[in-house]
Amino acid sequence: MKIRARPGGFSIPRGVLWLLLCLLFSPVISCASSDWSDDVVYFVLIDRYADGDSANNRGVERSNPGGFHGGDLKGLTQRLDDLADLGITALWINPVQKQIPQSFYANAPAKLGIPEFRHFGFHGYWIDDFRAMEAHFGSLEELKKLVEEAHKRNIKVLLDVVYNHAGYASSYESRRTADGQGWLRIGEGNCEVDPVTCRVGGLPDFRTELPEVRDYLLQANIDLAKQAGVDGFRLDTFKHIETDFWLEHRRRTRAEISKDFFLLAEHWGGDAKSLDPFFAQDEVDAGFDFSFKGSCEAFVNGRGRAIAYGSYLGSRHKVRKGYLLAHYLSSHDEPMALYNLNSNKDKFRICAAIQMTSLGLPVIYYGEEVARAGSEWPLNRTNMPWGERDIKPGRGAARDETMRDFYKVLLHIRHDHPALRRGDYTLLSGPQEPVLAYIRHDAASNDSVLILVNRDDKELTADFALPDIWSGRTVADELNNKPQAISAGRITSPMAPRSVRIFSIVSGKAGH
Repeated sequence: MKIRARPGGFSIPRGVLWLLLCLLFSPVISCASSDWSDDVVYFVLIDRYADGDSANNRGVERSNPGGFHGGDLKGLTQRLDDLADLGITALWINPVQKQIPQSFYANAPAKLGIPEFRHFGFHGYWIDDFRAMEAHFGSLEELKKLVEEAHKRNIKVLLDVVYNHAGYASSYESRRTADGQGWLRIGEGNCEVDPVTCRVGGLPDFRTELPEVRDYLLQANIDLAKQAGVDGFRLDTFKHIETDFWLEHRRRTRAEISKDFFLLAEHWGGDAKSLDPFFAQDEVDAGFDFSFKGSCEAFVNGRGRAIAYGSYLGSRHKVRKGYLLAHYLSSHDEPMALYNLNSNKDKFRICAAIQMTSLGLPVIYYGEEVARAGSEWPLNRTNMPWGERDIKPGRGAARDETMRDFYKVLLHIRHDHPALRRGDYTLLSGPQEPVLAYIRHDAASNDSVLILVNRDDKELTADFALPDIWSGRTVADELNNKPQAISAGRITSPMAPRSVRIFSIVSGKAGH
């Protein structure tokens, strides 16, 4: 990212300015804002990312899609500069507590051509002991080191935590309360009938309505957060635990960790409407928007009109004030977006650009930024590709550096424009308009950004009337730094097939 003069004066990018202030005045000021609306989150499955310590590789099976592959906290810490360079400001890591030692045989979808495989808790969600660290991931000291080093780079750390269930056949199956009640519900259960008492995926379900069980789980995760110094929790299987648990959880995390401790809920199927009751009760700060991924995939594949998709993007602004929707393109529980788009990188780039210019908390699934190969479960959990760099377990796996460059520009554009992080939304596309066009505007900073999207496989011309603030101004295409004049209050711009243009008013902001 370059610092340069533009008409109207010299300006330093927000991220660079903040870093300079941190270096000059830390620890007088905090280098991590408590407002997560400014952040971009990067989700890592620790075991699949980078191996920094071969000493903890006991039982590693890199050819097994369900086995441990050797990534660890130390390796992730060594790669933090890569994330900082990309523009990441928050790191989400999977649960780190001790996993069940045994594996279970599993069958992938037949179309993937994977025979029956042994599935271990490499992902962190099959906990056997909430009071111990998983040795494959590393030690508590190494977790502390990761957080410390991330904070030095102005990167927050979000720890995934589990309250709903234990691992299959875990040590908790024998636990009893003082009056003899079992801690767990064992067996199957219909989650559509009763999401709280069902057994998700057949996993043993903690009876969180029992005070002894509740207090144990809360205290174990809160103690770990305090020891490690993390900035928030990602709450697994949020919809499968009762509301009064989450209200107590909110009260205790604020009282025992920090009043600004961030909580992001995985409420399966959540969107602005279905998450609002939890925001209304202030149970969490944010929830995943499960509607975003499929909606963008459908749009770039030609489904529906531009105005319909543009209206959907506008509907996301109905989120309750002060709360966030976390929107993603891929996850460890769903097929990779690039796979769903038949490996069409032009379509994928459009979705990435829309993600980074939309309201909410963008979440990047590790390796998306380099077009990591992956498909459905379990092949949506492949190793981070490192190309020719000598980093295991993904050494030699192909990566697309031009895609990373594109992501890097997108992230810096988002960081430089308050309008993209918290601005309002105006849809310009009409009923017959093939080009998607919308404006994000932040009144507080008088910052406006125009986004144009051509999803067609042919060249189109975008021609739109713009609000008065744009009249008579010179605008710059943030993706290529080319200036463009506004004539008679309109912008007329050629659009290459399957392309995006992001315009901002030239006002002394730095380029990229």
